Amino acid sequence: MLSVPLGIYISVPFCRTKCSYCNFASDVFSRPVFAGYVDRVCADIENASRVAEEMGGLIERPVDSIYLGGGTPTMLDASQLERIFATARAQFDILPEAEVTVECAPGTLSDSMLNCLLRCGVNRVSLGVQSFVDQEAAAVGRRHNRATVLEEITRLRAAGITNINIDLIAGLPHQTAESWEFSLAETIATGVPHVSVYMLEVDEESRLGRELLAGGTRYHAHFVPDQDAMADFYLSACERLSAAGIAQYEISNFARERFESRHNLKYWTRQPYLGFGVDAHSMLLVNREGHDFRTPKNGEGHGFSRADRGLLREPGFSPCGEDESVRSATTDSLEKFLNNAPLSHTVITNQSALEESFFLGLRLTRGVNLHELSTRFGEPAIAPARATISELTAAGLVERYGDTVRLTSRGRLLSNEVFERFILAEEIVR
Repeated sequence: MLSVPLGIYISVPFCRTKCSYCNFASDVFSRPVFAGYVDRVCADIENASRVAEEMGGLIERPVDSIYLGGGTPTMLDASQLERIFATARAQFDILPEAEVTVECAPGTLSDSMLNCLLRCGVNRVSLGVQSFVDQEAAAVGRRHNRATVLEEITRLRAAGITNINIDLIAGLPHQTAESWEFSLAETIATGVPHVSVYMLEVDEESRLGRELLAGGTRYHAHFVPDQDAMADFYLSACERLSAAGIAQYEISNFARERFESRHNLKYWTRQPYLGFGVDAHSMLLVNREGHDFRTPKNGEGHGFSRADRGLLREPGFSPCGEDESVRSATTDSLEKFLNNAPLSHTVITNQSALEESFFLGLRLTRGVNLHELSTRFGEPAIAPARATISELTAAGLVERYGDTVRLTSRGRLLSNEVFERFILAEEIVR
C-alpha cells in the first residue's frame, strides 16, 4: 500500500465573542484556561502514535497539511501557538511543501501575531469575514468591519501570505439581494484565491437558530431572510464567483486554479488525518498487522463502535469485507477535555467506507467515479447504489456522464437528502 501523508487538524475553541449563529464547540473563556488547554493538546500530539496503535490505526510520519481552526486560534499568545507547532514538528515530518492554514478573525492579526504565524511556517490564512456589510457583521456579534478586513488582507500579502480564504454566510440578519451582491463584489475585488460560502444553519445548536425556531426577535432573528432567499443568494454566489475565475470545487468551496484547500480535500477524498483538541476528529486506515480492536489494556476506556449495518461484530467477523479504517473523536466539552475525557472511536468496514465514498465524494463538483468504486469495493457492493443513482437522476438531483456521477445545482441545495440515500449502515456504540 502506498504511503499517504497525513493531515493534522488542531482545534482552538476560544473566541473574543460568541457569534449568535455559531453552532461550533467554541466560546469565550478566560486567558488562564489557555495554558492548560495547550498543555493537553501538546500531550495528545506527543501520544498520537500510541493512541493510534491502540485504536488499530496506521499512522504515518509525513504530514502535508496542518489546519488550526476554532474558535479563533489567534486568540492564543504567540508563545502558545509556537509551542503547538514545535510539538507537531517534533512528532511528525512536516513536508517542505505542506499547506499550513490558520483561521483568523479579522481584527486579531496584530503585527506580533503576524510575525508569529510566519515563524510557525503558516502559508495560508482563512478569514472569518461572513459579510462585508458592517451592519450585517455587527448584528451577529462580529467585531470587525469592512475596512479592517481589507487592511488585514493587505498586511498578509505584504508579509508574503497570499493564499487567503474568505468565509461568507448567506442568510445573515438584514441581508438582502443587494447587500449580498455587495459582499460578493467586495470579495472578488480583493483578488483572494479561495472563498467559502455557507448557508445559515437554522438549528438548536446556536442562539440565533433557537430564536428562529421559536419565532422570536432576539439576535435580529426577525430580519433573517427566508429559505428561498438564502438559496437564491447561494446560487448567485456560484454564478458570480465562477464568472470571476473562482471555480466551485465543493458544495461550499470555490478556488482559483491550484488553490483548492489541500487539507479539506483530505476529508472529502477520505485520506488519513489526525485531529487534536476539543471536538476534533480523526480518520486512519486500519493497521492490518494483527490488531483485533479489543478494548485497550491501559484502562483509559476508549469508547468503541462499529459501523456495519448496525451489527456489533466480534473481532475477526466481517460479513461485508475487512475493516477499512477507524474514526475517532474527542469530546465537545472543554471541561471534559481538560479532565482527560477518553476518545470515542468507530471502526469503518468496507461497506461503510463505500457509503462514505458516495456522500463525501458527491460533495465535490467532480463527483464520484463508479468504475473506480467498483474496482475498489466490487460490483456487487455498488449495485444497490446504481439503483439509487437512477432514482436521483430522474428526480433531477444528480447527473451522470459515463461512469461519473455528480450533484446538479438543485442537488447541491438538497444535498443532505441526497446523501441520506447512500447511508445504509448505522452505528452502535458500546
